[in-house]
Amino acid sequence: MPAAIDAMRARNPLFGANRMKLGIFGTNGKGAAQTLVPEAYRPSWQASVQTAQMADALGFEAVLAYARWKGYLKGQPSHPSGITLDPFTWCAGIAQATRHMTVIATSHAPTLHPITAAKQSATIDIISGGRFALNVVGGWNKPELEMFGASLAEHDARYDHLQEWLEIIQRLWREETEFDHEGRFFKVLRGSSMPKPLQQPGPPIINAGGSDRGQRFACEFADICFLILRSEDPADIAGQIAEYKEMARRDYGREVQVWTYAYCVQRPTRAEAEAYLHHYSVVHEDGPSLDAWSAGVGSQTRILQSPEAVRAFRQRFAAGAGGSALIGTAEDIAARLDQLSGAGLDGVLLTWVDFADGLHRFAEVMPLLEMRGLRGPFEPAPPGNPPTERTM
Repeated sequence: MPAAIDAMRARNPLFGANRMKLGIFGTNGKGAAQTLVPEAYRPSWQASVQTAQMADALGFEAVLAYARWKGYLKGQPSHPSGITLDPFTWCAGIAQATRHMTVIATSHAPTLHPITAAKQSATIDIISGGRFALNVVGGWNKPELEMFGASLAEHDARYDHLQEWLEIIQRLWREETEFDHEGRFFKVLRGSSMPKPLQQPGPPIINAGGSDRGQRFACEFADICFLILRSEDPADIAGQIAEYKEMARRDYGREVQVWTYAYCVQRPTRAEAEAYLHHYSVVHEDGPSLDAWSAGVGSQTRILQSPEAVRAFRQRFAAGAGGSALIGTAEDIAARLDQLSGAGLDGVLLTWVDFADGLHRFAEVMPLLEMRGLRGPFEPAPPGNPPTERTM
């Protein structure tokens, strides 16, 4: 493989030197909190650009746009959970509004043909100057899939479909000549996609696999494996992360990063942060949306194995889609991120109820992370246009 192409991919911020990488999650939609407080984030284009540029200026590595085609509440299409800007076109726009961080689009395999996904991904990679990554999902939300006329397959069969879908995309990114493909799910005749992505052998792949089959898929195909931390205990966290990394090395000969996502509540004192967490996630939870989500996730996925686990998960989902908690002062948050890094975690996608306010406060955390050796000083990219051609 030509060295110049490898160098382009190596410059993607996701592969940078910082021990604890940072991103923001969900600003193409309402974010992660299921809350009714008036300050909760809403996905306007102005808010999308503002928050992306704030994170970019702080040196964050990534912004991830999730895919959502229908909200959680049946018959209520205007509920905030269903108001989501398309992740691919959103990422193309955000790439032009930022200079440093990677834009990550999410695609549910049953909702987008692999030829289309390959072309859109390559285009955004070119627009961004090699700052694109693709988050791949097999699909779990039955009402969404039904809207597309696609049935919700058995759990492991979804990964069989996702694997074939991704393999076609990666062939389209890499192969210069036309190819035929006839598999269980797709038939491609004289497949080709030009131009190729700037990054070769293709943009980074991201996947969150919670089940045994999902974990194996992530370890075999993803560069970054997302997981929901099952415990707050550092030893348990270290074991969960090591399981992923060891499986990737042992079974697939690959090195992977492991990230999670976390809701962040930062205040001058820990008591104030905990009070606000209770205010937005308990007192003002979006109960009907939480009920609908619990019913859907509890019946259609293997992330949670029992109704009891779903109930216990409720506040974590209200607070931030089931992510981990970063609660307290700037020093508290820096200390927790240091602890997670020590357990082997490579990165965290952050969410806030109010992203602009949260990012403004988080600026106090960044120098503390540098002092702890988790991140180096950030120098913004110089003005100018990103590269638009591959150098062979």
